[in-house]
Amino acid sequence: MNETDRTSDGHGNLYVRGGDAASGPYRTVITPRSAGWGYSGLRILELAPGESRTLATGDAEHLVLPLAGGCTVEAAGERLALAGRDGVFGAPTDFAYVPRDAEVRIASPGGGRFALPSARCERRLPVRYGPAEDVPVELRGAGTCSREVHNYCLPQTFDADRLLVCEVLTPGGNWSSYPPHKHDEARAGEESELEEIYYFEVADGPDGGPGMAYQRVYGTAERPLEVLAEVRSGDTVLIPHGWHGPSMAVPGYDLYYLNVMAGPGAERAWLICDDPAHGWIRSTWDDQETDPRLPFGGGTR
Repeated sequence: MNETDRTSDGHGNLYVRGGDAASGPYRTVITPRSAGWGYSGLRILELAPGESRTLATGDAEHLVLPLAGGCTVEAAGERLALAGRDGVFGAPTDFAYVPRDAEVRIASPGGGRFALPSARCERRLPVRYGPAEDVPVELRGAGTCSREVHNYCLPQTFDADRLLVCEVLTPGGNWSSYPPHKHDEARAGEESELEEIYYFEVADGPDGGPGMAYQRVYGTAERPLEVLAEVRSGDTVLIPHGWHGPSMAVPGYDLYYLNVMAGPGAERAWLICDDPAHGWIRSTWDDQETDPRLPFGGGTR
């Protein structure tokens, strides 16, 4: 996909089918320019066994976050070994942070698939390793709104300049990213201004057939937009502004999504506000149990 194909003042097509944003070894390439905004980016890198790839981070800090498989990461004179994981439907993975203005080499003896979330930034922080056991696991919601959140790179979990990254695992039949919420205005102590990328993977069915899910995004009266997309593994949805949710995991197919956020605020914060029409849903969780299928990775955190 040519980067200029997606730019418009309406942010173009906010649903990007898997493969439509492919470039070379990258299954997905979303840049601030291609998204029509200022900060958030994502690459999905696929490596065959024994293969490696070198990239320049430019003006953006990155994570190297294994989706499937392990790898080594070399940058700024440091070499980190990531054990990775078999796939996304389990416990959190370890990960690497690499700064802006660096050349990064990623090599995978066994092959794998790696997410490279990024954010344009000003500060150049050091290369660091994020152990899997240090990633906070949160069971959010209750009943059919139960989901599991792995908080990799949020203000209270891992230091970065602008980048915010988490992943959400939702059992089939449940509603996630719900009630609908937004973060597109800077309001001190109440809401942050953040662009967001959702990258999806959906579990296959018992016969190996591909699973599916749905994603809803809608705007305000002042800034309208409309997305209701059937999503499958490898798809992305871009959220420049507006209410987002629910993410709907259809019965029989567990849903995974990676959230990448960044914005212009001087303070690195993730503050949201619920759609007033639906925020009451949270009060219904008080007398409901968490879905017993969670956590996916076994055990409790």
